[in-house]
Amino acid sequence: MLCEPAEREATCAREAAERGSVLVHPFEDPRVIAGQGTAALELLEQVPDLDAVITPVGGGGLCSGTAITVAALRPEATVFGAEPSAVDDAARSLASGVRQPRVENPRTACDGLLTALGAPNFAILRAHRVEVLTVDEPTILGAAKSFLQVMKTVVEPSGAVVLAALRARRERFAGQRIGAVVSGGNTDFAWLCSSIRAERGRCPAD
Repeated sequence: MLCEPAEREATCAREAAERGSVLVHPFEDPRVIAGQGTAALELLEQVPDLDAVITPVGGGGLCSGTAITVAALRPEATVFGAEPSAVDDAARSLASGVRQPRVENPRTACDGLLTALGAPNFAILRAHRVEVLTVDEPTILGAAKSFLQVMKTVVEPSGAVVLAALRARRERFAGQRIGAVVSGGNTDFAWLCSSIRAERGRCPAD
């Protein structure tokens, strides 16, 4: 069912009511949060002695599940979220103690992180004292390019934000063992051309 982004919730509610369907929310449903927490479960099974784990933050499902898992299996580790400075509602929410509304009309390549922080997710992140780190666009795009150029891996900017946050705070994380949950390879590379144009004045695709 295709609709405009601003009409998603209303369209979903209407379709669910008409069909008698049950809505499984993409980040507020406890089953989704639990499922997303299995990424941290596998990570800690492979590398149990981590000092910190960092994930992207949009609606907060992945970061919430990660916080619950890390608290259970590695309580001495710290959990961080990472988000673009252009959509910093999660960082402001946790810093202020009050859930903030989403940023309207933001300009960021991290289209997967545009969703406002969910209410249950906010409560979970607060309870586990998660800190959200914000990163500017050039640093995020530089991290996404590094995945391509160095690791030969396609990572969308929304996933590369974790590497960007670590790079932006090298001194803070120096000497620590960090687990980074890098999620998402769904990208059309428009961000790559934009980044190249900013550096060189034009993109080979032009």
